[in-house]
Amino acid sequence: MSEGEVASAVDVLLQSMETAVLATARRSPERMTQSVTTESMAVQTWLVTGDCSQDSEVFRLSAHRETMDAHCNTVTGAATQGLTAVAVFISYSTLGSIINRRLLSQGNPPAGGTLGNSHLNSRVVSGAFGGRRHIHLSRPAKFTLYHSQDIQTKEESLCVYWKFVDGEGTWSRDGCTVLHVNSTHTTCSCDHLSSFALRMAPTAVTESYTLTVITYVALTLSLLCLLFAILTFLLCRSIRNVSTSIHLQLCLCLFLADLLFLTAVTRTSSRVACAAIAGFLQYLFLACFTWMFLEGLHLFLTIRNPKVENYTSAGRFKKRYMYPFGYGFPALVVVISAVLNPEGYGSPQYCWLSQEKGFHWSFLGPVCVIILINAAFFLLILCILRNKHTSLRDHRLLTFKAIAQLFILGCPWIFALLKVGPAATVMEYLFTISYSLQGAFIFLVHCLLNRQVREEYQRWIKSVRTFGTKSQTYDVSMSTVRTADTKMIRGPLLCSNTSL
Repeated sequence: MSEGEVASAVDVLLQSMETAVLATARRSPERMTQSVTTESMAVQTWLVTGDCSQDSEVFRLSAHRETMDAHCNTVTGAATQGLTAVAVFISYSTLGSIINRRLLSQGNPPAGGTLGNSHLNSRVVSGAFGGRRHIHLSRPAKFTLYHSQDIQTKEESLCVYWKFVDGEGTWSRDGCTVLHVNSTHTTCSCDHLSSFALRMAPTAVTESYTLTVITYVALTLSLLCLLFAILTFLLCRSIRNVSTSIHLQLCLCLFLADLLFLTAVTRTSSRVACAAIAGFLQYLFLACFTWMFLEGLHLFLTIRNPKVENYTSAGRFKKRYMYPFGYGFPALVVVISAVLNPEGYGSPQYCWLSQEKGFHWSFLGPVCVIILINAAFFLLILCILRNKHTSLRDHRLLTFKAIAQLFILGCPWIFALLKVGPAATVMEYLFTISYSLQGAFIFLVHCLLNRQVREEYQRWIKSVRTFGTKSQTYDVSMSTVRTADTKMIRGPLLCSNTSL
């Protein structure tokens, strides 16, 4: 069958079902509501027995999980003369997938978008009052439609209805608006009745110049701060301990992740390379959170029993547990994810995890678990510190720094989860700003606000100045020596020239 024939068959099916269900509902006037569910559809009908005296009275019909809310007087107003007022709501189980396969090119796209990758993302539903289709309602009806797939970042959810004119069927948005969108469902408002669905269409991909500038400037600053922090933890011997070792590993992982994100996250030309980049990013970001977990664990063990600090400072804690777990756990998660869904790495826009089938939770799931565990650690630590005001004053400062670090590193991914619907642009900016300044925050908290590190910086600056002063003195003395030697050589030469 051609697309035109498929569209005609779909329209006949939709009209026939509405007519048949309306007629069936009227045959049982003693039953106010009726519900039927089969493999191919679910139906619910409502027979108006009163006079809808309350102007604000609203009824709801449900089929599968989808619902239709309408005002009672719109049903009575739409009833054909001589017939009982009745409303029907039908939800088709598989019709949407048939239309997806055969009628992808039908319909009008959103402003600035394209139809190339558009698709239906819900069941097809039908609503009818009193036997007439496409009637204008005095008060709009609301439809709640559940998503068949997760909404992608660059997709727009459209409320559309089936429009069949002159032998051509299209999905049109006329008279329908989106009231609410979240990760599971969309609520639509339509001023007429027909057959409805959700259509996902890619929005126009326009990179925000402001967002691009913020990303590059802030990430460059973050990389410089992380580099200074890494050098500090490596060269500053006075602060070397288990905590700074953990901070060093976290900074290394975050530095590599930021560098890879800045230079390669948009390199989607090669699918294999893009998948590899996405895998490395997942590993490095997971490693950052794993080292944060180890920091929380180390603080908890140390504060719970101060003698543990002597045990950990000997290096056994680091060598036996920290490094294998800090780098082994993220690798295990990535390997399992890649085996279960190798196609989930990379997308047409970015080299990151695909949101299809919830694959992005292979990263967000462990992150959420680590954040919750660390939050529990910190609550226990605060309870312990409350009873030890004097003996663990330094640990109290470390704890508050670790809590702030957990908050700063966890916030961007919370914003990433909320990048859906109308607030997507705002969350995009919040994600970019909070993520790009992580390195600057770590350098500020663990280096600039650390008294020992500041003292070490002052000693380094003094040594550099002393070296510069000595170098200048040496240059001046060498210049004096060269001048004296020149005079000593020129004297005999002039005397010899005079004699000649």
